[in-house]
Amino acid sequence: MTDEYGRGPVPHAQVRVDLAAIRDNVAELSARVGPAAVMTVVKADAYGHGLVPAARAAQAGGATWLGTAVLAEALALRAAGVTGRLMAWLSAPGERWADALAADVDVSASAPWAVTEIAAAARETGRTARLHLKLDSGLGRSGAPVTAWPELVETALKAQAEGLVEVVGLWSHLACADEPGHPANASQSAAFHEAVGLARRQGARPEVLHLANSAAALTMPDAHFDLVRVGLAAYGLSPVPQAVTPADVGLRPAMSVRARLALVKRVPAGQGVSYGHLYRTDRESTLALVPLGYADGVPRHGSGGSAGVGAPVLVSGVTRRVAGRVCMDQFVVDLRDDDARAGDEVVLFGDPAAGEPSAQHWAGACGTISYEIVTRFAPRLPRVYVGADLAEPR
Repeated sequence: MTDEYGRGPVPHAQVRVDLAAIRDNVAELSARVGPAAVMTVVKADAYGHGLVPAARAAQAGGATWLGTAVLAEALALRAAGVTGRLMAWLSAPGERWADALAADVDVSASAPWAVTEIAAAARETGRTARLHLKLDSGLGRSGAPVTAWPELVETALKAQAEGLVEVVGLWSHLACADEPGHPANASQSAAFHEAVGLARRQGARPEVLHLANSAAALTMPDAHFDLVRVGLAAYGLSPVPQAVTPADVGLRPAMSVRARLALVKRVPAGQGVSYGHLYRTDRESTLALVPLGYADGVPRHGSGGSAGVGAPVLVSGVTRRVAGRVCMDQFVVDLRDDDARAGDEVVLFGDPAAGEPSAQHWAGACGTISYEIVTRFAPRLPRVYVGADLAEPR
């Protein structure tokens, strides 16, 4: 049995990624945030979609920057031949700064020690570092606090005067952009404006200012500045599902998770299902076994009990719910009297426009966010790319 693209045996389960959706989503977002440029964030293996294929699809859609959290992913992109502006921002002392500079990766500093290490690598390699300085404008995570910002800027400008770094960016990250109207958004924007003004008075002449993430890209036009960092939205999911659906802004999900039923059997009323018998059939019913579990990335919180609702799956054109506990490698669905057989396709989530459950539906059922749903699916599940030509070097 082969898949619809004739590429050999169909696996028992797969993550399918539509690269054309990523391309088109980035193009739509670029049009919405212009004249700001777009950085597509491809951290965490492109939110589970595949680092290199997703990066190339994003570039095909008009992304002029790519972003990763850790340097290892930025270096992997370069090793795969991905060109263009590329930034990595999460580091600890002893980072591979020389490798970053050799690979032409923009780097970030939140404290003077990072500037010192980056400058030392620049001196060692003879390559000037392109440096972004990060302000903690109120998220309370990475970035220099407002009180330490003048020292960070001063340290960076001294290194710039020696020709070791070029301060090309000033940036920060929002805590509550997914809650339009939250007072933290205005206070963080004000803090960022003030920090930019201070840096400029000290002599900084940045190429780009960037504050907005996906949520701010969709709901806070005043935060767009020169560059917008789009992550989740590039993959067709909404970071503000309570206010904006993907369809509202012309986005479509790029990822679907599919499997083939491993077993279908008829059971009597009162049959306990899976560990602990969290679920029992209330009548004679048909149970179907899905060969995916929490080792693959299916959240155990998607389990369903007789009194509770499990996560949704689509089987034979009908949306059913996970019955009983999700196990390491498998879970069960109660099909009632639906006609199904082993080998039939089951869709955990995909495109709601096609009648499939969405990653947001799974997030709601599991008490989490769609970011976690798409990023958690394990490497043992093969990735099948639709529009695979977009993953080729250009």
